[in-house]
Amino acid sequence: MADDEIPRSYTSAAPLLILGAIILLVYYEWAHPTVLAMGLTGVLLFLTLGLAFLLISYDGNKSMLYGWKSLTERLPAVTKPSGHVHFRTKLFWTVSVLLLYFVLTNIFLFGVDQAQTIDLFASYRAILAGAQGTLMDLGIGPIVTGSIIMQLFVGAKIINLDLTDDEDKGMYQGAQKILVIAMILVEAIPQVFGYVFPSASLVASMHAFSPGNATLLADLIIISQLVFGSYLVFLMDEVVSKWGIGSGVSLFIAAGVSEAIVTGTINWIPSNPAAPLSVSNPPAGAIVKTYYLLTHLTSSQLAGGGLEQILLHNPNPLVALAGTAVIFFVVAWTESTRIELPLSHAEARGARGRYPLRLMYASNIPVILMAALLANISMFTILLWTNPTLAHFPGIGHQWWIGSYPNAAQVASNQYTSTTPLAGGAWYVSTPNGLEQWLLPLINPASYGGFLTGHTPLEDLVHVLVFFGLMTGGSVLFAKFWIQTTNMGPEAVAKQIESSGMQIPGFRRDPRVLRRVLERYIPVITIISGASVGALASGADLIGTVGDASGTGVLLTVGIIINLYEAMGKEQLMEMNPLLRRFLGGE
Repeated sequence: MADDEIPRSYTSAAPLLILGAIILLVYYEWAHPTVLAMGLTGVLLFLTLGLAFLLISYDGNKSMLYGWKSLTERLPAVTKPSGHVHFRTKLFWTVSVLLLYFVLTNIFLFGVDQAQTIDLFASYRAILAGAQGTLMDLGIGPIVTGSIIMQLFVGAKIINLDLTDDEDKGMYQGAQKILVIAMILVEAIPQVFGYVFPSASLVASMHAFSPGNATLLADLIIISQLVFGSYLVFLMDEVVSKWGIGSGVSLFIAAGVSEAIVTGTINWIPSNPAAPLSVSNPPAGAIVKTYYLLTHLTSSQLAGGGLEQILLHNPNPLVALAGTAVIFFVVAWTESTRIELPLSHAEARGARGRYPLRLMYASNIPVILMAALLANISMFTILLWTNPTLAHFPGIGHQWWIGSYPNAAQVASNQYTSTTPLAGGAWYVSTPNGLEQWLLPLINPASYGGFLTGHTPLEDLVHVLVFFGLMTGGSVLFAKFWIQTTNMGPEAVAKQIESSGMQIPGFRRDPRVLRRVLERYIPVITIISGASVGALASGADLIGTVGDASGTGVLLTVGIIINLYEAMGKEQLMEMNPLLRRFLGGE
């Protein structure tokens, strides 16, 4: 469909222009911005209204997303290979992108005052595969958030797309790319204005261009770096998906979490690097910390609280190391648990095979989406409480029931970090990080009441139950959406088996018969899969993990490594027997 073939109705143009003018007028009267700020706001607003116009002006008989077709075809993208990509080539691109990711996590943003920067995603760094203050600051957050929005819209039938149709699937991916770009701006702009501060030298250098807008120009330079880095992550994900092995998003998560686990286990640097090494300031790594305390504490000190410090106290207590190891073994076992449907070839007699339906059928994607959703909830509640502009937003700005956060005095006294929720919805959905933060206050509130942030033990128990239920239920919901949007439902799998020439012995070779058989298993396994990954991830968070990798991060990493190993085996199998590519999807 060429640009001039896209049917449009232009009746909505005038109302959108009027709406844009009204919004700009209200913004000018409310905030009294400078000319440059007003101009930039106008550009962002009319770009947003332009995207809305392309959608609602589409007058064809397909999904309204086809109104974006002229735009999606012009966005930078990685070309899809025209034929089979050899295993060595895939391995080369996968390793190259992984090395590039580690390089980018060590390239700090130019002109940022690292000492004043506040990390809005501190609790979700390992999951979002980001590194604070670097080009990878936003990590995979925008990619996953864009995926969440598209899945919710398609799953709820708000957007009518048939993902088994190649054209509709291409339009889905193009629309997701636009949403990713939008989410990069949505996550980058609020962070810079109030949480990522430009250095004094950068602001001073901007005075030569516009003395009245020096800080704004410095903020724009930082935003442009965040946008560049985040879109580069998106393109790197496409490179791995099309030319490499597995998924770029999964690869980045596994890399970040693995780094956190290794440093959390063997890090010999003290917990407070500015203070000398001592019993009260031991090495941060779990193993090194345990060895140091056991060799420097007397028997009476160990009995009087030393063992408790080793086993339960952050950072990296021994219980967290044990919990991390247990999650590794549990996830490895569940990943290998599967139901195998017998298959036989309709024409080649004696040719038999099996179609595996794993217990983790929806893989680890649902918990990635759920964790990203909670990360965005955390970010927006912080913005609504502390951002100078959003805190005055009528109805939801600076409202304790949405989420309240520490004041400057509490942060200065090291009582809490600036991103620790103290009350409201943000507190109930926040992640309890380890037994020290929720179980010990329940058992001994007199000694550990500080972790309750002013709440009662009963409220703390409700907090744990809400978090666990939200992670489990949300993962089930995303698992169901994921199965439908990735052609893993009964109907799509039945067509795949039928097109490969295979059938279930004893049944007619008919996609409808195959679908009815698969409907006995796939919907149930999907729910079990989503609930299992959600319960495992939240359970690991409650126990605690080394390196602040989070239970979700550990679970994802184990699953990703196993899936990557299986994908590599599949690629090597197709290299040895090219006839298998048709059935395995290699061509």
